[in-house]
Order: sequence, then C-alpha cells, then structure tokens
Amino acid sequence: MARKMKQLTAMAVSKMKEPGLYADGGGLYLRVGPTGAKSWIFRYMRNRHRRDMGLGPEHAISLADARLKAEELRKQLAEDQDPLQMRDDQRLARKLEAAKTVTFKECAEDYIRAHAPGWRNAKHGDQWRNTLATYAYPTIGDLPVQSIDTGLVLKVISPIWESKTETATRVRGRMESILGWATVRSYRSGDNPARWKGHLDHLLPRRAKVQKVEHHPALPVEQMGSFMAALRKQDGIAAKGLELLILTAARTGEVMAARWSEFDLEKKLWTIPPERMKAGKEHRVPLSKAALSIVKAMQEADLSDEFVFPGTRPKKPLSNMAFLQLLKRMKRADLTSHGFRSTFRDWAAERTNYPREVAEMALAHVVSDKVEAAYRRGDLLEKRYRLMEDWAKFCAVEIQEGNILPIGQGKAIGGI
Repeated sequence: MARKMKQLTAMAVSKMKEPGLYADGGGLYLRVGPTGAKSWIFRYMRNRHRRDMGLGPEHAISLADARLKAEELRKQLAEDQDPLQMRDDQRLARKLEAAKTVTFKECAEDYIRAHAPGWRNAKHGDQWRNTLATYAYPTIGDLPVQSIDTGLVLKVISPIWESKTETATRVRGRMESILGWATVRSYRSGDNPARWKGHLDHLLPRRAKVQKVEHHPALPVEQMGSFMAALRKQDGIAAKGLELLILTAARTGEVMAARWSEFDLEKKLWTIPPERMKAGKEHRVPLSKAALSIVKAMQEADLSDEFVFPGTRPKKPLSNMAFLQLLKRMKRADLTSHGFRSTFRDWAAERTNYPREVAEMALAHVVSDKVEAAYRRGDLLEKRYRLMEDWAKFCAVEIQEGNILPIGQGKAIGGI
C-alpha cells in the first residue's frame, strides 16, 4: 500500500508545540524539541540501518521547501546513492576547493598564533616570523599551501643549506610543522614535502657534512683569575649578573631572567623551572659561597623587583645585550657570556679529578646515551656542591708580588 504523503499543513506546523516527531510522509518529519524549536529531518534506511538527515530549521525552511528537498533525496535513494554520504562528499569537495586559496603564509600565521601560548617566550614566535619572512615567504608565501611540493621546499632551503646550515635546518623544520598542521586542517593532502627522514635526507647532504662548527669565543682557563679581578672592579647590575653566570656555569637567559622565587638561600640552592630551561627540565643549581654572596648583595640592594637582575624598564629583566655591552666596556669584545661555560668545562676536564658526568650535569646538558640516561636518576647535587665551590675558589684571585694568580691554578682538585 502506498505511503500517505503530505500529511502536514503549514498551519499545523506553525501551531505545533508539543515535543515529538511528526510525519509528513515519504521520510520527511518535523521534529519539535523540548524547547519548542522546530527542524526538518529526512529518515531513510541504508544497509539495514536507519539514518536521519537534518534539512534545517523550520523558521528558515518552509514546509514546501522541505518537501522539495525530501523529493530530491528520494531520487538519490532510487539511484542507490546515500544522501548523507553524498552531502559529506560535497562538503569536502567545497572545503578542498576553498583550500586552494589558503596560502602558505596564512597557514604559517595561523600555526604561530595557535602554538605561541605554549612557547617559552614571545621571542620564539618572532624568530619563526623573521626566518619565514626572510627565506620562505618570498618563494612560497603567496602560493596555495596545497601546491607546496618537494621542488618548492628545495627552492627555499637549497640556496642556504651550505652557507647558513643552522638557519636552513630551522626553516626546514618550521616548514615541516606548518605543512603538517595544514594537512591535519585538510588544507592539503599527501606526504609532507619538508620532512627530512626518508625524504630530503636523500636529496641534501647531511648537516654534519656541510655545517661549519662555530664555537662561542671562550676565555682560556689560565686567564680566569685575572678576568674575574677585572670584572669585580665593574659597577652595575650587569657585572653582578655576569659574575653569577660564571660562578654557576648557567646560560645567559637563565641568569638574566632569574626570579627571587627560584632561590632558597638557606639551602644555597637555585631551582630553575622547566619552562626556562633549554631541555625543558627543572635544573637545580648549587650555590657556592661566592655565588651566594652575589645573590645576597642583590637582595640587600632591595630593588623591589621580581627579577634578581632587573632591567631599566619596570618588571623587565636585563637586556639580552647587557653582558655583551659589559664585555665591550671591559675591552673584551672577543668574548661572549656563553663562552664561559666552555671555560668551566675545560677547567673541570683539565684541572680537576671530577667525573665527566658531574660537569655535564652542572651544565644541564642532556644525556645523549639512552642507557646512561636510564640509569642516572638523580642530579648529583651533593657532588656538584663541591664542584661549584672548587670552581669559585679557582675563579677567586690572590695578589702575590703584584701578580694576579688564580687559586688552585696548575693543581688537580676535586677528587670524589
């Protein structure tokens, strides 16, 4: 028996308020929700499964329009087509068509905006923007992201792969991240043309083969005492900060952004939180008597700031250039603050009997050996207390007949 069609009327539809499902016939239903909201659905069977397809709200689609839509869907079913699957396919096709106009630059900006809150500082985002603007955007910035292929990636990084290997590596990695993000967002499909392993590693020489190793200018170990004597004659916050950097073998950013909340002066301990460490892991720094005296001196100065070494602007730490400017004033522009970590490492290896892993832990270096990392659970803090005290003594100076000599110079110290 034929199914009864057109059971509803426009007047009845307008007056319906009781929640429920009201059939018009031919699979078309009016749904009245608990709040009184009305919408049209088309119900059909596909592979023995009932499927409901929303057609839109009643206030936007009239009864007559809903019937026309239902008639089109019944024709699709007669042609053995699944209306819901067809609609999904059409939406995907429209989305892919729209993606053709989404450029690499737009994706890059969206990626940076989405990930910036999770980055350690705003400068990280600036570095992304600057390198992409300099090297990627001139070539692929205005191109549809889905059109980026291996040839275009190589066009960006090949010119600087040998001359600026470190920069090229970072640009490649950032392009890979952006293109991967674009794939997940359905702006492109297929393999990532910027990936290294199993792809670009077959087309470009390995980084280690072409990159020139550039070491940070470091002070020779034997000059440490005389340098420290000169440093202690300098006035200002930067001088105190650089001295603490040297005595703790910390990185520049770790010292400049040091906060009072990180220090426990009673335990002679400085705990740097994960978000401020290069490896993303908390690092405990034992403070020698000399290092502790610097922190206490800054505390007594009572500069009323959350930073131990505040900058000239309120609630801001020292400028990244403060130490370099200080070294320039000392007529030691040949040095960098980071280079003092190398001096410390040379001293520990050449002038002491401390095991290698103690010095590496003091520098907060990541253990590359997986087996060694698995067995090393602690951070050798007690041994590092002795190491840093010996380092502070070595950096101290004493005057003998007008000559400045580092204490402990020429002697192996620090046996454990």
